[in-house]
Amino acid sequence: VQLQASGGGLVQPGGSLRLSCAASGRSFSSYTMAWFRQAPGKEREFVAAIRWSGGNLAYADSVKGRFTISRDNAKNMLYLQMDSLKPEDTGVHYCAAAPSVIVGQIRTPTAYYYWGQGTQVTVSS
Repeated sequence: VQLQASGGGLVQPGGSLRLSCAASGRSFSSYTMAWFRQAPGKEREFVAAIRWSGGNLAYADSVKGRFTISRDNAKNMLYLQMDSLKPEDTGVHYCAAAPSVIVGQIRTPTAYYYWGQGTQVTVSS
């Protein structure tokens, strides 16, 4: 599976962005997919994850109620709709995939085998 993230940019606080992740590979529809982000000088952190069926969604507490993860298996696409953005959302955002992830590991970067190149999100006035 190869992943290509896009959609980042510069946005003012309170604004919105929609990230996309294009996946190649026949098994995309069966994979657990996730978004992570990394701010300068900080560790990569979990943002959101979605199971192959679109169910069993998980969000970081810091983005719950503001971000929505979704997928379109027919198009091999993963999305992250980000609303009410805050300066602390700034960072490189990565999409990730794994054939299967147990519930207890869904927020752990090392549980994911495949990673996109990342797209920069900057929230600033």
